[in-house]
Amino acid sequence: MDILQAYQGTISAMGAMSLLLFCQLLVADAVGIRSGHIPGAAIATDHDNLLFRVTRTVANSNESIAIFILAVVFCIFAKASPQYTGYAAWGFVMSRAAYALCYYFNIKLLRSIIFGVALICLAALMVLGFLA
Repeated sequence: MDILQAYQGTISAMGAMSLLLFCQLLVADAVGIRSGHIPGAAIATDHDNLLFRVTRTVANSNESIAIFILAVVFCIFAKASPQYTGYAAWGFVMSRAAYALCYYFNIKLLRSIIFGVALICLAALMVLGFLA
């Protein structure tokens, strides 16, 4: 079986993650423009400020995306289960999307729980790779 075909679900999850990152960037830019923020100027640390929350969402996604990419590539090269790799990859993407929404709407406890789910999905990818 062709490796690209076997990992089609995982590859689709990576594409969805790139779309999510792009959307987060657009939201942050739109909120920044709408609020009259001067590009490059510091943003006050204030969870009641939507601009702070949307920029933190982008920053947090940027902090975790490299781990996601490396873990997925590791799983593919290690020939981990394509099915479970896809589940873990999609779990990460979906939890990151839910995390962003919770951050945008300032739902703190649920945001923290969903962040934990994303970490579990990353750990699952690494475990799958090592078990392969």
